[in-house]
Formats: sequence, C-alpha cells, structure tokens
Amino acid sequence: MVQIIETIDVDVPVAVAYNQWTQFESFPEFLDEVESITQLDDTHTHWKVKVGGVEREFDAVITEQHADERVAWTSVSGDTSHAGVVTFHRLDDESSRVTVQIDWEPEGLLERAGALVGAGSHAVQADLKNFKQFIENRGAATGAWRGDIDAQA
Repeated sequence: MVQIIETIDVDVPVAVAYNQWTQFESFPEFLDEVESITQLDDTHTHWKVKVGGVEREFDAVITEQHADERVAWTSVSGDTSHAGVVTFHRLDDESSRVTVQIDWEPEGLLERAGALVGAGSHAVQADLKNFKQFIENRGAATGAWRGDIDAQA
C-alpha cells in the first residue's frame, strides 16, 4: 500500500474550496488523470481514469463528509483499490488549506515502478496546483453539496 499526503493553500474561503470539492463531476477540469466521474447518488460515484496510459474504471463510496471539514471515500469495485480523505482548514476569512491523503495499491509493473519514484505524489501535487488555479480564477464554486455523512463503524 502506498500513502500520499499533499497540501496546498488556496486564496478562497474554506466554504468555497469545500463546495467545489463536492462537485465530483467537475474533477476532470482540474484532475489530470480523471476522464469522468458520474455521481450516482449522495454517496456513490463511478470513475473513469487514465493512469500511465492505462484506462481504469471503479466505483467509490463517500464514507464520511462534513461541510467545510472533510470528504472521505473508498473504492468499492472495479480496476483499482484506494481510499482517501480531503480535509479543509480555514486559514483566515479569505484563504484555506486543502490536504489530500490517498492510500492506494499500485497495479501492474508500471504503477509499482511509478510508486517507487514518487510519481503518485507528483501527480497529486500537480492536481492540487490545478485545483488552486481553477478555484482562485473562478472565485466561486460551480455548485455545492452541504449534506453530512457520518463515518461508518
């Protein structure tokens, strides 16, 4: 299992950063490897990604979600095994910190080799920079889901 933890500060209020992160279907606009995400219901999504030229599909479930604080998920079926959490921290009225933690199991020789040289961490750093540019340029989220999902024991 590989663990990636990356953080970025964004010049938008924490609610704006959080609201954008709840708009899963917009992820292809700032996450390079995401081809599409379909929101099936409040807690289930279907992902199509392309990693190192290899296309994968999987379903994920939101395991915990609290407005302006965190979104956690885990894959439940498909070509990849991973889980993660994004946390949101208010720095001041106009800026916030976004931290992503992803635990994933590299599949195949290419992904295992990439994991050894930190390719996953570099990809997450790039995606966070893309998110920063996306949300700061917009200044507002494309939508919001402010529901609450308690962690399942």
